[in-house]
Amino acid sequence: MSGFVSFVGSGPGDPELLTLKAVDRLKRADAVLFDDLSSGPILQYASEEADLVGVGKRAGRPSPKQQHVSNLLVDYAKTGQRVVRLKSGDGGLFGRLEEELVALKDAGIDYEIIPGIPSAFAAAAAAGIPLTRRQTARRVQFVTGHDVTGELPQDVNLTALADPQATTVIFMGKRTFPKLLAALTKHGLSPDTPAILAEDIGRENQQITRTTMQALAEQLSQSIGDTPALILYGPLAEA
Repeated sequence: MSGFVSFVGSGPGDPELLTLKAVDRLKRADAVLFDDLSSGPILQYASEEADLVGVGKRAGRPSPKQQHVSNLLVDYAKTGQRVVRLKSGDGGLFGRLEEELVALKDAGIDYEIIPGIPSAFAAAAAAGIPLTRRQTARRVQFVTGHDVTGELPQDVNLTALADPQATTVIFMGKRTFPKLLAALTKHGLSPDTPAILAEDIGRENQQITRTTMQALAEQLSQSIGDTPALILYGPLAEA
């Protein structure tokens, strides 16, 4: 007997931004394995009889290992249950979705992927800006701010990230941002480039800070806090 897994993107945290399909799967799930950023009011759509299991990973906090999460997902599905794997934003964007898909494929378990609103799109909307603009921002690039060790990735394409005509969004980048800026300035990016720090997007404490790359690096070198955040920079951040 084998169950079925729905990978559901929960969006940035605002339950009103869930898709209709996401709500449907939550209501019908026997078990919901959720990320930290997918908890709270979003879980109100889950059945009262469903098992709710927190499996979120947050930097600097004790977190379950990825292999444990994958094994748990397989174990629930093998009992014949309908399982929702609830991921923040869109699971396919820095959500380690592929590792969990591989585990299901190896176990012969069927699944579906339901996209969610990426936090980058929600951050731009909260800031009142588009991510592209004719003539000045024809390209958008998403990059993670740290690798598996928590450090700035060594293979990051600094030339691309220093492109003044691209809108760049950094995920999980507060801790390494000062080091990144130092590298980018060596590749020609002006430290006065407009930047936005978008914190707690889609939640009651949402905060948008408009600043510059240099000022933001100085701020984060003093304190990074513990709120989830995105960093956007480029020609649109000043809008």
